[in-house]
Amino acid sequence: MKSLDDYISGLLSRYKSKGILIDTNLLLVYFIGMYDSRRIESYKRIKSKAFSIKDLEVISAIFNYFDKIITTPNILTEVSNLSNQLDEDERLIYYLLFAKLVSLFDEEYVPSSRVCSLDHFNRFYLTDSGIIELVKDKYLVLTDDFKLSGKLRSSGIDCIQFRDLITVAWLTTSG
Repeated sequence: MKSLDDYISGLLSRYKSKGILIDTNLLLVYFIGMYDSRRIESYKRIKSKAFSIKDLEVISAIFNYFDKIITTPNILTEVSNLSNQLDEDERLIYYLLFAKLVSLFDEEYVPSSRVCSLDHFNRFYLTDSGIIELVKDKYLVLTDDFKLSGKLRSSGIDCIQFRDLITVAWLTTSG
């Protein structure tokens, strides 16, 4: 049986040049962390999900490793909306950075009318259903959403659950 480390290493290697799609919460950690890494520990949405500076470091390493980072308009909209928790005086600088960071992504689009017609739409809604439809046999998905990762895996779509990646990163640095 393959170890978790071997499984994740294989996926990372296989998709390095194809690309990785990073789900909303992880992308929010990255954007807020690039704005001010000290905010990772205090930003309400990020704190409620128990993310840390170490998580930001792992996400940044993923960004540096992959040739392509894939996103969708729906993911970016969610990140933008969740970023509105910043104080008003911070938003101007943050959204200037946001605009620069968005230019680093390959943004792909699945029409909402097609996404809404999918069998699983009523369980996964617009953003996650769009991810499921977009990535089939094309991209690796990195998510902290257990429901989404379960659906991806049961559909034969490659994904990495973020906590598994953190476990492997911890084992690598502590071993």
